[in-house]
Order: sequence, then C-alpha cells, then structure tokens
Amino acid sequence: MSFQAEKDLVRDYYAAQENAPAAALAEIESQYCAAELRWRGYHPFDEIAGPEAVARRFWLPLRQALSRMQNRVDIFFAGENRLPDGSGCWVVSMGHLMGLFDQPWLGIPPTGRMAFLRYAAFHRVETGRIVETAMYFDIPHLMLQAGLQPFPPQTGAHLVQPGPQTHDGLLFDPQPAARGDRTQALIDAMIGDLGQWQGGMPLEEELARTWADDMIWWGPAGIGATYTIARYARQHSGPFRAGFTNRSKTRHVARVSEGHYGGFFGWPNFTAEPTGGFMGMPATGKSGPFRVIDIYRRAGDKLAENWVFIDLLHFWKSQGVDILDRCIRLAGRDLT
Repeated sequence: MSFQAEKDLVRDYYAAQENAPAAALAEIESQYCAAELRWRGYHPFDEIAGPEAVARRFWLPLRQALSRMQNRVDIFFAGENRLPDGSGCWVVSMGHLMGLFDQPWLGIPPTGRMAFLRYAAFHRVETGRIVETAMYFDIPHLMLQAGLQPFPPQTGAHLVQPGPQTHDGLLFDPQPAARGDRTQALIDAMIGDLGQWQGGMPLEEELARTWADDMIWWGPAGIGATYTIARYARQHSGPFRAGFTNRSKTRHVARVSEGHYGGFFGWPNFTAEPTGGFMGMPATGKSGPFRVIDIYRRAGDKLAENWVFIDLLHFWKSQGVDILDRCIRLAGRDLT
C-alpha cells in the first residue's frame, strides 16, 4: 500500500492551517478532521475531543502567540499500525512550528524574536478524515528560548534540533515495503532490549546491538541531545536507568514505519518510580507516567538517529511539581 491519499490529506491539512487566517482555524479543523476527533497533546493540553475544541484551545492561542507561523517539516511518512492489536493508517510528521513570538502563550513571555516549537504528530486517517491525533511538543524548549529555566542544568546539549543528517526524511512518494519492514524489525528489537533493563550485559554492549556507534539522540529540553553510544550511555541512558525503579512494561498505541523511518507513541508508554537524582529532582516514592513519541532513522542494520518527545511537564506534575506554573510565577516575581 502507498498511503498516498492519506499523505495528501495531511499535507493539504498542513497547508490550509499555515495559509489561513486565525479566524478560519476552526473551519479548517472541521473540514479535515472527523467530528469525533480524539486529540492527545502535551500537558497542559492533554486530551481534547472534537475539531472545534482543538482549534479553540490549542491552535488559535498558539497562532496568536507565534505570528507568521510556519510548519517546518523535517520528517514525513505513513503506514499501517504495526502493533498486533493495532489498526488503521497513521501519517507521521516531525519538525518545528516557527514564528515570531509576539504574544504570551501559556504564560510564557514573548520575545519579539523567532521561536521554534519542536513537535511530532501521529494522525490516524479513516474515510478521508483525521479521526485521531497524538501531537507532542517541547514546551520547556520554548521556555528556554524565552529566557526561563524550567529545569536544573541538563546532562545533554540544548539545541534547536535539525532534521535527518541524510536530508531524505520527507517520504511524500511510496517506499518499498521491504525497507519499512526492516526498519520496524530493528525498532522492535530495540524496544525489546530497552523495555526490560535486565539484559545481563554492560549498557554500551546492549545499545550496540541495535544502535550505530555514531548514533544521535535528539532528546527533549531538560535532558538534551547526545552523540555516540558512549556519550548517550553516560549522558542519558545510564542516568535515566539509575534514577528510576519499578519500570512497567512498554505499551504503545501505534508503531509505524516506512522506508528508513519509523516511530511510535504511547499514552503513556510506561510508568516508573523516581529514586532521586534524575534531572536534579528528589525521590518521590510515587510511580509516574511517561508519554513519549520517538522518531527513528535507520542506516543499514542499525538505528542512526532518534528524535524524542517526552511530556516532562505531565510526568513531574504527577510527582507533585507543576514546572510550568512554578516557572511562570518565579519569572513574574523577578520582573517585578
């Protein structure tokens, strides 16, 4: 299957969003999305029902804050849900929503300068409409651009993150089915290793089973990006495993691969209990949910790049810390 009709629908949807005036956003959502749309987003948006509510609560305030907004897509692919109990065609995209940060958004003060909101989106298309969306973004990344400090110093690097090194992530045309099958098999093998933390071998050896030595992990603000297996083990994977216990099994809503690209999301992907130290936070003794979107690029028989979106605001709020509210209040106090 080529999934061309589904791809064309989402591309038309993006073009209509970008070119329309803000007052027409609700009409566009209703034109391209089903009335029963289920929309899952980053905290504080969480879950929204129906296209008009999505336009009112998310798109309109964002468009008013980021004037002249562009959707700068770096990765675009589609496919059937590969989970055994999954179904439907999902169209996946990843990139940045870029604009001039001219009005406050969620209490984040505007800068009057260019700003980039990292995002990844999964759209399930059925009978010519988007019926389900998971759209995770990186609000702490935007907060950093506005001069706020939502988290303590991170272990990785803070960057405006580029697309694939190979510049071939826009799969607008059909791809060989076998290529996507290879990508999915490799992602599934990686998930099998990652999901148990009990492989009985050193971390770097475990990672080398599915990752290229020069892999790049494009992590969210608060953790940061890291390069090579050795630095990834030192700057994220090792500290993450050391900072949590009682990790649940991995569970996803959708896994999709096409060509050399693939990804998944969960609601949540897993739960884990912080034992202290991770991201400079103390132990809480309370298990919390991790909502994650991962996008991958395969090179040969190894994973070469991984763009990661973790709803850290939601996780830490489940631990009793409202990062967004605290940071905005402290910024307001400093301004006075």
